[in-house]
Amino acid sequence: MTGGRVIAVVGYSRRRDAKLHPVCAGRVAHAQRLAVDCRAVILSGEAEVMQAAWTGPEVQLICDPRARSTAENAVNVAAAVRELGADELVVVTSPWHRARVRILLAAALRGSGVRFRVESSSGPRPVLLLGRELVCLALVPFQLRRVLSRA
Repeated sequence: MTGGRVIAVVGYSRRRDAKLHPVCAGRVAHAQRLAVDCRAVILSGEAEVMQAAWTGPEVQLICDPRARSTAENAVNVAAAVRELGADELVVVTSPWHRARVRILLAAALRGSGVRFRVESSSGPRPVLLLGRELVCLALVPFQLRRVLSRA
């Protein structure tokens, strides 16, 4: 089967424990609401923890536990979407992370014809995370090089 809508959830953790971080829990909860009538859900990053927390509709869950950065999330999600032959992608992340996800995923999906949008989950918005994201945005040109070399 080709075509159809795929949801991707970009993970978040502090990598210190095996439980679902509240930021990531908000992303998973939002994806569960969107997953009705979707073809598959890609869990990228803390995939096993997100899969264990999944209580949404019965859909194909594709786990990508290898991604350790937003650039790797983008490359791996784009590869999975291409492999599925999907024509629409909805990526779920946090509001403060949207801009970087959008930039990196657009690069990873270039030439694929896949339409995509980035949705924001609700959840905590710690000031330190906002500051960290501003620093990461400044590094997007370097992250883009990494994405384009792997896409």
